[in-house]
Amino acid sequence: MVSRGVVLSVVEREEISRGVVEGDSGRIIAARLGRHFSVVNREICRNGGRRAYRAVSAQERAGVQVARPKLRKVEANPRLAHAVSEGLTRRWSPRQIAARLVVDHPGDPELRVSHEAIYQALYVQARGALKVELTGVLRCGGTRRVSRTERVAIAAKRQVIPNMVLISDRPAEVEDRAVPGHWEGDLIMGAANASAIITLVEPTTRYCILQQVPYDHTAPRVALLLAKAMGRLPGLLRRSLTWDQGREMTRHADFTIATNIPVFFCDPHSPWQRGTNENTNAPAA
Repeated sequence: MVSRGVVLSVVEREEISRGVVEGDSGRIIAARLGRHFSVVNREICRNGGRRAYRAVSAQERAGVQVARPKLRKVEANPRLAHAVSEGLTRRWSPRQIAARLVVDHPGDPELRVSHEAIYQALYVQARGALKVELTGVLRCGGTRRVSRTERVAIAAKRQVIPNMVLISDRPAEVEDRAVPGHWEGDLIMGAANASAIITLVEPTTRYCILQQVPYDHTAPRVALLLAKAMGRLPGLLRRSLTWDQGREMTRHADFTIATNIPVFFCDPHSPWQRGTNENTNAPAA
């Protein structure tokens, strides 16, 4: 297996130098090193060619290249840095800034940058041209890059809803749909989150209840109105409620105390676990 990406060592450079002296081709030298021939050929070309290649000088040059600070595009172009900084102060995301530059400066190729390049210029604080305090303007509010894996791990540690009982602990009769009274619910938000409505569906009978939440969507109010909506049901139809892990159900214990209806929560990002309600909420095709 040949290698392309690993930096050449001084021992490898000495082997290249011996191969050059002996007149071996780049492919032959590369085969001895277990390298791709393009790595060897580039190494020879960037260090004076076959006549001038020396392992010691090539190693020294490589060390200088590694140590030399490399300016990123945003750092090297003052106009671009100013445009990016201006966008950040307007609370634009790096992706919005990159798209806006194309619209505002259609004939200026120097004012082009990817959103990834903006993130890199922001987070490399040691030599970034953008001021460190501007990283606070990012919507994430952080000063260092957080990977997707790290974000998932952090979210998993943060239990938004206290004392959740997951759907796996529901009674088996819920899955069979043989006994009515096991409800599925959701909170649907209106335009600009100005209004909301609680939707409740009973999977066995497909009976649906709608409860308006006109202005206050906080967890205490949702618990109150949910209890009001289900409190009118006869006892035989108040067996359980299944909900997703939305913040509006943080006060689910208040609802259970008021109605004696236990609440079970779906797994994260699993809307199909309350499929009847999800299909009811979906707009008609």
